Amino acid sequence: MNFRELAKSLELEDEEYLELIELFIETGISDLDKFESAIEAGDASAAADAAHSLKGAAGGLGLTALFELAKEAEQKTRSGFMEEIAYLSRSLKTKLDEIASLIRK
Repeated sequence: MNFRELAKSLELEDEEYLELIELFIETGISDLDKFESAIEAGDASAAADAAHSLKGAAGGLGLTALFELAKEAEQKTRSGFMEEIAYLSRSLKTKLDEIASLIRK
């Protein structure tokens, strides 16, 4: 993942983009916690809302892989396929962790 290219594509300075990524990581972790809590509670609507929030933020920053995972999570929860999304939660966490580790380098 090349943050410099992503920043350029969004017409942002590198530092501005990295600040947004740091904020995204914080809010993304919160959204993922909400997503997982909603799954455990069987609340498809809340899970879909959390996935939607994550999807929007990832899309706005050009984080395509994370955007696609969040999109799939949102679609599945809105369709009521709660039992099929545990793997998506793990995948979303893995992607968030990858981004966080890249930013810390």
